Amino acid sequence: MSTDFQQARLSLGARLRELRTEAGVNGRDLAARLGWPASKVSKLENGRQTATPGDLQAWAEAVGQPGSAAELKGRLQGLESRYRTWKRLLAGGHRARQEAGVTHTQETTVTTGYEPGIVPGMFQIAEYARHVLTHASDLHDGPRDIEEGVRARLRRQEALYQSGKRFRFIMAEAALYVQICPPDVLAAQLDRLGGLLGLDTVELGIVPLGAPVTVIPKHGFWIFDDRLAIVETWNTEMWLDDPADIALYAKVWGKLHQAAVYGPAAHRLIARARAALA
Repeated sequence: MSTDFQQARLSLGARLRELRTEAGVNGRDLAARLGWPASKVSKLENGRQTATPGDLQAWAEAVGQPGSAAELKGRLQGLESRYRTWKRLLAGGHRARQEAGVTHTQETTVTTGYEPGIVPGMFQIAEYARHVLTHASDLHDGPRDIEEGVRARLRRQEALYQSGKRFRFIMAEAALYVQICPPDVLAAQLDRLGGLLGLDTVELGIVPLGAPVTVIPKHGFWIFDDRLAIVETWNTEMWLDDPADIALYAKVWGKLHQAAVYGPAAHRLIARARAALA
């Protein structure tokens, strides 16, 4: 777990302990008031469990400080705005998450990203996106609003044709071969990818297999201007707005950029992957 996340959870726990101590209540008595096991009070205070908004409301009332609930929930919101599990994100369906992406893109002039295993969402055709979102739902037992999510993802791509926008993306060559969809869908997706190389708004680089790199390409990420980096792992999506974090991901992108090929060389890699499907 991220150190920043854990520190925020520890800080929230310390505040909960402070409120309990000020009320002159020990942990066991507080648990009894709330109808919780005593271990839950200990876990929340020691940062080993993340509280829910309901937990915080109940805690504030149980220690006689109902007015502190808003402060506690604010702390929780700040924590959750940075690190959100996919299970929680997808609880509201794919459409909500994809529409958030539409908003980010509309508010951004330069979108920078790296994807090691799939075609970036900005460049996905509907059939390919449908398989991507279906696999995500299967992994996290999420809702099946796949079509709504696909439509929202495609709306995001309207920005590719807007003057003044720039999309600077790098892919690993391996992503051209990953068959998360049937071969005919992947073939159509590669055709679409090759066609995007001619757009004035798009700068697409591909890191060839075997190319020397100076950074370990661990996971995908997106940078929106210089205000936000979004990083995706198997279980969590992180929204990082600290300038140091954004600068780090920009540095990683720069190192991958040095290893990538563009223009005709990138087109040849796409064509080779396309030919391999035949």
